[in-house]
Amino acid sequence: MENGDIPENANDHCPGPQSESAGKSDACEGCPNQQICATAPKGPDPDLVAIAERMATVKHKILVLSGKGGVGKSTFSAQLAFALAAKDFQVGLLDIDICGPSIPKMLGLEGQEIHQSNLGWSPVYVESNLGVMSIGFMLPNPDEAVIWRGPRKNGLIKQFLKDVYWGELDFLIVDAPPGTSDEHISIVQCLDATGLDGAIIVTTPQQVSLTDKVGVKVLGVVENMSGLCQPIRDFKFLKMMDNGEQKDVTEWILEYMTEKAPEMLNLIACTEVFDSSGGGAVKMCNEMGVPFLGKVPLDPQLCKAAEEGRSCFAGKDCIVSAPALKNIIEKLMETNGLSMSVSNGV
Repeated sequence: MENGDIPENANDHCPGPQSESAGKSDACEGCPNQQICATAPKGPDPDLVAIAERMATVKHKILVLSGKGGVGKSTFSAQLAFALAAKDFQVGLLDIDICGPSIPKMLGLEGQEIHQSNLGWSPVYVESNLGVMSIGFMLPNPDEAVIWRGPRKNGLIKQFLKDVYWGELDFLIVDAPPGTSDEHISIVQCLDATGLDGAIIVTTPQQVSLTDKVGVKVLGVVENMSGLCQPIRDFKFLKMMDNGEQKDVTEWILEYMTEKAPEMLNLIACTEVFDSSGGGAVKMCNEMGVPFLGKVPLDPQLCKAAEEGRSCFAGKDCIVSAPALKNIIEKLMETNGLSMSVSNGV
């Protein structure tokens, strides 16, 4: 075991052999290394020096977090990376959601592999100014479940940070796993001394994250899945029959509107999906004094773009979600002084 390494047989939530609580915390109970860690001399983690050197060429480092899974965090991370790259920034997207890496699919990079160079691991590139690194590139089957204990996960995060050669970057977007786990603690500890800008919290109207537990500056909160919105012509209309069956009357409805009220066909229809009676993300931001960046509606076209691994800003399909995301990104950059704002061309 080297100076800063966490042993393979360590307990989950191991604080690390160089921590002041090594061998003394509750997480150390029953660990075969407890006595060694408790009596070993403490010192700085040599990996942190290597990480600081590697991150010296990255101007802005942003975490994307969520309190639970299924809130669209990775979709937001992917579209944020697409938007910044479209503005000609040099962008890196690091996927540390080790147990469920979805970023390769959302960037259209499934089946790609990591390559080694004399400078370190090379990211996989979507465009010349948008590189991606994910454990998903290491898996033979993209649908394979990854079950790793804390020490191995933390070791891989360190390796991503100190061994990946990003080159000169304007932004490094880090897509973290949902919840609060070892990965969050590890990434914050590793990046804290390198100038971590802070975290974006992605939540839903019904479930808001506890930003005071993030441990870093909150750059802003995004309320995702904020109502289902889409053009009225994209809806399917059903009529409930007396026998309880549903009859598809979409064709008749659209023909009727075309004849009687054609202006209605250009409307966007919206409905609430989650209970927002508690005030949602806006109330949480007001109570905790953190910026509210905006709302992104549930948009089937955005889901389709994510499934197909493309930017929602390319083309005109995402007419509901793309403007919402663009406004959020502009506000993020303006509120936190992150260089220039996103142009109208995105």
